[in-house]
Amino acid sequence: MSKSIFNPKNQQKDVSSKIVAGLERVSEAFKVLLWDKAKALGLSPIQIQLLIFVAYHKPELCNVSHLAKEFNITKPTISDAVRILEQKKLIVKNFSPTDNRSYTIGLSTAGNKIVAETENFASPLKAQLGHFPQKDLEGLFASLSQLIYQLNRSGILSVQRTCYGCKFYSHTKKKDYCNLLNMELKQPDIRLDCPEFEEAEVV
Repeated sequence: MSKSIFNPKNQQKDVSSKIVAGLERVSEAFKVLLWDKAKALGLSPIQIQLLIFVAYHKPELCNVSHLAKEFNITKPTISDAVRILEQKKLIVKNFSPTDNRSYTIGLSTAGNKIVAETENFASPLKAQLGHFPQKDLEGLFASLSQLIYQLNRSGILSVQRTCYGCKFYSHTKKKDYCNLLNMELKQPDIRLDCPEFEEAEVV
C-alpha cells in the first residue's frame, strides 16, 4: 500500500510515480472532454472514437478485428458499437467480394457530419500545450513517443504505428532515418500514427 504510485507521499520520492499520476489526470481530462461530446449527440465515447478513426485511416484498418486491437477492447464490444452506428445510419459496411462475412467500415454522409462536429473534442488540451515553449513540447513528444513504443513492446498496447516499430526505420550514429522516405528524421518528424507504417520483425 505504501509503495503505491498513487500514494502522494511516495510520489514525492519518485519522479516516475509523479509522471504516471500526471498521465492519469490527463487521461481523465481526455475522458471528460469526450463524454461531453458523446452526451450532447446521444452517442457513446467509443462510438465517437470509432467514427473519427474510420474517417482518417485506410480501409484495411477499419474492420472489427483491427478496431478491437486498436482500442484494446473485445470484438463483441466493437461489434455492438458498429451495430448501433449502422442503425443510426452513421456508417456503411463494405463487404468483401470473396467473403460475405468479411467487411470494412466506412462513413455515411451523416457519419461524416458527426465527425465534423466531434473531432475537435480534444482541442482544449492542445490549447493548453500552446502555452509551453517549443523546446519543451519537443522534449515531451520525444518521451511520449518512446513510452508508447515501449508499452507496445511490453504487450500493454496492442497496436502502435510509431516510427520506432516500423520496418522502414533505422537508427545509426545517433540519427533516426526513414528508408521509405529516404530522409533523416529529426525528433519532430517522428510519427505516432504513420499511414505508411509496416511493423518491423521482432528480433
